[in-house]
Amino acid sequence: MTQSTHHSADDPRNRDIQIYVNGELYPRERALISVFDSGFILGDGVWEGLRVHGGRLAFLEMHLTRLFEAAKAIDLDIGLDRAALTDALYCTLAANHMKDGVHVRLMVTRGLKSTPYQDPRACLGPATVVIIPEYKLPRPEMQTRGVRLFTVHVRRGAPDVQDPKLNSHSKLNCITACIQATKAGADEALMLDPHGFVATCNSTHFFIVRHGEVWTSTGKYCIAGITRANVLSLCRQAGIPAIEKDFSLTEVYGADEAFVTGTFAGIAPVTEVDGRRLTAGRGPMVERLQRLYLELIERDTAQAGA
Repeated sequence: MTQSTHHSADDPRNRDIQIYVNGELYPRERALISVFDSGFILGDGVWEGLRVHGGRLAFLEMHLTRLFEAAKAIDLDIGLDRAALTDALYCTLAANHMKDGVHVRLMVTRGLKSTPYQDPRACLGPATVVIIPEYKLPRPEMQTRGVRLFTVHVRRGAPDVQDPKLNSHSKLNCITACIQATKAGADEALMLDPHGFVATCNSTHFFIVRHGEVWTSTGKYCIAGITRANVLSLCRQAGIPAIEKDFSLTEVYGADEAFVTGTFAGIAPVTEVDGRRLTAGRGPMVERLQRLYLELIERDTAQAGA
């Protein structure tokens, strides 16, 4: 989504934040990494985005599981176990006196290289771990008036090219999709899979509502979204039919409602796809799911703080 639609990035408190870099905290202007870092040279790393609610990181264990699985898949040793990484996250929040309205970006790269070269054996030492906490909230109108999508020519690739299951630093596929959608005047890109079915958006997961049912893609061509999984679970607990399946743009254009999910914005309605108006704003299903999702966050963070 475009920054103007997605969030306000100009909170003055962010000028004074402390950023975690490899075990130390630095003011924003001094939080630096080397030009020889694997993430800078090649996008060689994995990351997570987390939200803070009531002083706790929502769905932290799910995020850590995804991070460690991705790191293992690309043979990257984070150098910290789950407990140490959790401690680093909360120490960073404490140093910044942050309790609510905060988005955290946790990034891990393969670390410094001896020379700009893709072979991991050219790495000199431990992984680079960075934690950036910022005061950042979705704009209120995003939750009610929604966002507009544009279907781009950039496809989500097959796993034997670059597996879309990996939440990697290498995001050029999604960036080019985002650029095309922005140039078309939309807020985010809707991306198809290699077979022409709807896959996901460039930074969120996509759902439609048809005749009381909630549909999303099979998940084969997108990351294992945590908000996506939570929404599917909430639907099933509430008796709402939730189906992961192949579906086409034709079925999107004829949908009763649509919405996107993500850690940052939670659940946001989609009002328009490729110029087709779906709803004037937030529909009844989206409003219901937003309420259920907020209750889930409150339960999760309350349990984490108990």
